[in-house]
Amino acid sequence: MPSFDIVSRFDFAELDNAINNAQKAIAQRFDFRGSPVELTVDKKEKTLSAVAEDGTKMRGVREMFESAAHRRGLDLKAFKWGEELPTAGGKLKCAVKITDGIEQDKAKEIVKFIKESKLKVQASIQGDELRVNGKKIDDLQSVIHSVTAQGFGLPLQFVNMKS
Repeated sequence: MPSFDIVSRFDFAELDNAINNAQKAIAQRFDFRGSPVELTVDKKEKTLSAVAEDGTKMRGVREMFESAAHRRGLDLKAFKWGEELPTAGGKLKCAVKITDGIEQDKAKEIVKFIKESKLKVQASIQGDELRVNGKKIDDLQSVIHSVTAQGFGLPLQFVNMKS
């Protein structure tokens, strides 16, 4: 029986490359000379932390980081930017949550969407992934197309297509 998996995986190696590229771009910009800027990632907590001197520089850091991440092939939907908070040193800090895996609520929403599509397929939740089974590959391709069109605010990948 043909099947495929819907996953949301994040490439932390490419994130490191994007951070390095963004830091190089920040170092070359004249308006950031002498201004302390930090971009750090916590892979266990799946968060990114950005520190800048003021709101204007924080927007510049975000813009340069997103540009570098996009060039490295990272989907910008994977980053959930929090609000800018003041730090003790008079700077601004922003926490960015990195989406890796499909949360249970979103998985249920996607399964419900697939069931409402009236295609002859079955969708099941398996941890932070979804498995979709069907008798026809054309039905599975229709599911891929409709889920991609819907978006769900997640960077989704479709893997392990078996016939």
